[in-house]
Amino acid sequence: MSTTRPDSPGSPESPESSECGGASGGRQTRNLSFGGQSGVVPLARDFARQALYAWGWLPAETADRRAAAEDVLLVVSELVTNACLHAEGPDEMWITCDNKVIRVEVSDRGTGQPAPRTPHRAGRPGGHGMFIVQRLCLDWGVVRIPGVAGKRVWAELGAPA
Repeated sequence: MSTTRPDSPGSPESPESSECGGASGGRQTRNLSFGGQSGVVPLARDFARQALYAWGWLPAETADRRAAAEDVLLVVSELVTNACLHAEGPDEMWITCDNKVIRVEVSDRGTGQPAPRTPHRAGRPGGHGMFIVQRLCLDWGVVRIPGVAGKRVWAELGAPA
């Protein structure tokens, strides 16, 4: 079940290691600054895909691992698209991996509060992004820093077994 806690225990404040899910059990974070670029959704997906290759999620050995990697890429797309549609575009994206969780975070300068549209109507166009994030993720939320414009929307997905 997903919630909208302001933060989670998987927050990327831990030291980094060279391999995600490796014998060290460490955590690795990669950061992408959008800097006013165009085509940010494919850029973010490519960046996340490269991280998944570096961390051994891709190429996937099984259908479950392939589905888990595709879920990560879909969540990246949805969070970045949401920032484009509702918050004048994303500023930065972070993707963090450890043995059990991939965390995706997207910052923007928007004041809105992301939420799944209710009631969800599957046959209607639009309004599905945060519903998809809620369905695919272990948890998600929004972090706001007092005195700083904008927010950071985060989502966590479980690593395949």
